[in-house]
Amino acid sequence: MDFEAFRVDHFPVDQDLLDAGSVGPELAHLAGVYRHSPRALVWRNPSSDWRLFVLLLPLASRLSLMANPIFAQLTRAWGLNVRFVGVDRTGLCYDFRALLTDRTLKLLLEFLECDLDRSHDPAVLDTLFAALAGEMLTILQQRRSGWDRHLAVEHRLEPDAEGSLFARASRYPDFLAKLREALRTEIIDVAFYGRALRSIDLRETTFEQRVASLIEGALDEVTMAKLVRTGAGKHLGCYNWLRIDPRHAASRAHVLGRLPGLASFLAQTLLPLEARRLDADEPPDPREDDWMTPDSGATTSDAPAPDPRRRSGDGFDLRTIAARTDSSHTVRWAGALRRAIDAGQDRLVIEALAQRFAVSDNTLRRLWRETPRALGQPPAWQLSPVLRQLDALGDRGWPTDDAQWRALLARAVPVEAR
Repeated sequence: MDFEAFRVDHFPVDQDLLDAGSVGPELAHLAGVYRHSPRALVWRNPSSDWRLFVLLLPLASRLSLMANPIFAQLTRAWGLNVRFVGVDRTGLCYDFRALLTDRTLKLLLEFLECDLDRSHDPAVLDTLFAALAGEMLTILQQRRSGWDRHLAVEHRLEPDAEGSLFARASRYPDFLAKLREALRTEIIDVAFYGRALRSIDLRETTFEQRVASLIEGALDEVTMAKLVRTGAGKHLGCYNWLRIDPRHAASRAHVLGRLPGLASFLAQTLLPLEARRLDADEPPDPREDDWMTPDSGATTSDAPAPDPRRRSGDGFDLRTIAARTDSSHTVRWAGALRRAIDAGQDRLVIEALAQRFAVSDNTLRRLWRETPRALGQPPAWQLSPVLRQLDALGDRGWPTDDAQWRALLARAVPVEAR
């Protein structure tokens, strides 16, 4: 097992930032935390079943408080921004956030609290890795029927993209807030503030590129090349969808290339279906056995499926319920869409998507022929209202420039979600 703790690079401005006499003790302390704290813990080949573990850590600026059990809520709030990515021997990518426990977070804080000399102590690393292995590996074996819940479906490897694995806003909020406060109180001047911000941008960009290259190097090269050629970008959910069944990777990449705007929807909808289909421990869903026919009698209602808990395993999955992805209608047409894509039937793919979103076939055909770049890749929950607005506008009413597309996407967000 090869372990490495990634930190941000040193810059000349650090000499002034760490000078308490020039910038004040609080800003100097936070600058030191920013400079010296590990930003990612990396285990290469951690076991025979895994190629890579990467644990992305936000700054823990209030370690003295979070180490106190009374302030456990601070630890949980900090843990919400921790990202844990794993790549197994088959090349599939996992997101283990759901398995981070209070005990694991406590051990992470203890690791960060160690001084620089002890942070490389084998005993400290062995204890931390043993906790992570116990939470991440053993639980997957015990819950074999729910292994697909931990496949990465949302994040992207591009640092600046929507839904990126690297969310800068949650990484160092205390440091930035104190830097702005020092500017307002005239402890530092505008020129020094600009130097500090530029150094942060350069450090974060370098760090993100290093980690993204590390994760991408552990993924399957052929699958990643197919994904990049589709125009969907380095979407980990789409990568898993192509990788989980290499026999159908070409047909799936073809659909992604024609409809890159549906990348998030295809990953979040079809990847769980594919994983459950390959799971020998779970019986097939009888609703997925009927091939779509013109007289199938399917409706566009959102009647609930017989068991909405079947995807979460041990409780209600509020996200799928809110997005209505487990209704009888959506599950039926998602299954039809999966089979149409794998069979290479473009016409049936368009028809299944039109039925799934309750829009006309012509709306999907136009997206298939001329994909607007301004549409981007809206999240899966936003795609249905977007397509319905396009369907209502007709062929001649579609947006013609970026501003009109942004306005349409804004209208598609429910008022209560703004």
